Amino acid sequence: MTQQDGLDPSEDTARHRTTTVEQGPFCVARCTCGWRGPARRARGLARSDAETHATG
Repeated sequence: MTQQDGLDPSEDTARHRTTTVEQGPFCVARCTCGWRGPARRARGLARSDAETHATG
């Protein structure tokens, strides 16, 4: 991974703290940066969305 804007990549991922939130029968991934993933019925898919966001 290349550095952008003089940031250390480990600092960049530290800014992205993701969680999953249950909303009725759905699970949504959210991040402290304001990003929100699509509503998923499978928790595993919501966690995968969060991981992809935090590392990508």
